[in-house]
Amino acid sequence: MQEKGLSHPGKSAPAAQAREQAAIPSDSADSPQNAGSDSSQAMAAIPRSECGDFDIRIARDGSWFYKNSPIGRPALVKLFASVLKRDAEGAYWLETPAERGRIVVDDAPFVAVEASFAGAGESQQLTLRTNLDALVPVDADHPLVMRGDLADEPRPYVMLDGGLEALIARSAFYALVERAVPRDVDGVRMLGLWSAGQFFVLGPDEGGPDEDAAP
Repeated sequence: MQEKGLSHPGKSAPAAQAREQAAIPSDSADSPQNAGSDSSQAMAAIPRSECGDFDIRIARDGSWFYKNSPIGRPALVKLFASVLKRDAEGAYWLETPAERGRIVVDDAPFVAVEASFAGAGESQQLTLRTNLDALVPVDADHPLVMRGDLADEPRPYVMLDGGLEALIARSAFYALVERAVPRDVDGVRMLGLWSAGQFFVLGPDEGGPDEDAAP
């Protein structure tokens, strides 16, 4: 990995220096985000360097590795995560205005580790917290998606912005199951939960008919 651009995960530079190296706009008045159109156009004119593979991997539990060594600094992981992109073919990239390189993601790049609820019934709002402390409101733009064998080993995910995903950890999924209610979906009795006025299916209802369940 180059000295300029995305910083070497093994270096001891502070997060601020890593941000400067990564050319990520800060919230300061001097950042390209807040500068005039001339600065924005100048940045857009800089050719992006294709760096190939960065030898960075995100494990299924959300841990980040560089050359098989853990990246132990949470601030650096969050910095890299802030420039994580996914292309139309499903490949993952760390991408800045100056350069980009591919990384390997074993499953999903993030893990939803905690669920919280507000309200009840169809007005209920489910919010998931990721391993990087991002809060994700489950709604039509950030739906729950179930994969795998729903009756045996379901694999639950929540969709994030930009085509990214978070795998829902077992403990958080159990919290969802505890709030699940039965409902007929396309003529099949399913268990699911409400969030932001949407009903999200978790799996088949094997507990028999429930007269109090909403159709």
